[in-house]
Amino acid sequence: MNAFSYVFLFALIAGIAVQRLLAARHIAHIRAHRDTVPAAFREQIPLDAHQKAADYTTAKVRLGQINLMVDSTLLLIWTLGGALQWLDSLWRGLHLPELWTGVGFILSVTLISSLLDIPLAVYRTFVLEERFGFNKTSPATFVSDLAKSLVLSLLIGIPMIALVLWLMGNAGELWWLYVWLTWLGFSLFMMWFYPAFIAPLFNKFRPLADESLKQRIVNLLERNGFTSQGIFVMDGSARSTHGNAYFTGLGGNKRIVFFDTLMDELTPEEIEAVLAHELGHFKRNHIKKRILVMAVLFLAGFAVLGWLIDKPWFYGGLGMTTMTDYAALTLFFMTAPAFTFFLQPIFAWFSRRHEFEADDFAAGQAHTANLISALVKLYKENANTLTPDPLYSAFHDSHPPAPIRIAHLSGKTA
Repeated sequence: MNAFSYVFLFALIAGIAVQRLLAARHIAHIRAHRDTVPAAFREQIPLDAHQKAADYTTAKVRLGQINLMVDSTLLLIWTLGGALQWLDSLWRGLHLPELWTGVGFILSVTLISSLLDIPLAVYRTFVLEERFGFNKTSPATFVSDLAKSLVLSLLIGIPMIALVLWLMGNAGELWWLYVWLTWLGFSLFMMWFYPAFIAPLFNKFRPLADESLKQRIVNLLERNGFTSQGIFVMDGSARSTHGNAYFTGLGGNKRIVFFDTLMDELTPEEIEAVLAHELGHFKRNHIKKRILVMAVLFLAGFAVLGWLIDKPWFYGGLGMTTMTDYAALTLFFMTAPAFTFFLQPIFAWFSRRHEFEADDFAAGQAHTANLISALVKLYKENANTLTPDPLYSAFHDSHPPAPIRIAHLSGKTA
C-alpha cells in the first residue's frame, strides 16, 4: 500500500458512511410518517396503499445497503486484496498478444462481477418484488434475459474493448481524446440503434391500437412539431406490474413507448398529460443537455486517466504491480464511483429541475389536473413513498418528492 491507497480507502469509507447515514435517516423518516397519508393525497390514496409504499421503500433501501456493502467488499478484494493482479497474471501466463490479453482480462472482470451480482438480482426479483405483488418475471424469462445480455455483451463488448485498447496503445499522447470520441460516437449510435434492434429482443412492442387515443397523441405531437417512428405499447406486464411511459431513440429513430400496465391504469386524458411531460424533456432540450454534460464529464475522466496511466503509484495504490493500458482502464472505471459519489446531489438537482420544467411544459399542453391525477395513480400503483427524507432525496432522487411536485403543479391550477 502507498499514500494513494489511503486516499482511496478514505474516499470509499466516507462514501459508505454517508450512504448508510442517509439510508437510516430515510427509513426513520418514512416510518415516522407511515400511519398518516399526507393531506394532499388523502382523497386519492388510502392508508393501506400508503403503508405498502412505506414498507416497500424501506425494504428496497435495506436491500440497497446490503448491495452497497457487498459491492464495496468486492471492490476491496479486486483491488487491495490482489484479485485483479492474480487475474492479470493468469491471462499473461497464456502468452497472448498484449491487446487480446487486455480484452480477456477486462471481459473476465466484467463477467465475474456480473455473476456475483446474480444472487442479489434473484432476491430482488423473486423475493422483494414478489412479496409486494410486483413481480411477473418467470425463472425462464430471468434466465433468458441473462443469456441474451451475455451474448450482446460479448458481441458488442469484444470489438469495442479491442478498439479502445488499440487506440490507447497506438494513437500517441492524445489517445484519451480519440478514445473519448470513440465512446461518444458509440453512445450516440446506441441511442439510435437500441430502440429498434435491441429492445425488441427483450420485450414485445405492438403499435398503439386505440385509434381515438392515437389521434389525441398525434395531435399533441403535431402541435409541437415532433415526429416519431411510431407509438408503441410494450409488454411490461410480462416482468412487472410497475407502469411507465418514455420516449426513446435519437434522430429519425425516435419512438414513444407505453407500458401496457400504464395503459390499464390511466384514462386517455391522463395518458396525454403524461406524454406531454415526456415531450417537455425534448422541447426543453433536456436530452441534448444531458448528452452534453455526460460528454464533458467523460472527456474530463479520460483526460485524468491519460495523466494517471504512467504513474506507478496509481497501480500500486490499487493493488496492481503490472502497468498496462487495460489495467489502468479497469482500475479507473472500477474506482471512480468512490471519488465521485459526493457529486450526486448536483446531478440530482439538475435532474429534478428538468422534471419541473417538463411539468411546466405539460401544464401548457394538457389539463394540469389530468397530470396530477396521473402522477398520483402512478405513485399509488408503483408504491412510491410520499414521505422521503429530504436529505436522502437530495442525494438519490432524480424526480422531485411527490408532495413538492404535486404542490408545484397545483399552483398552476390556481
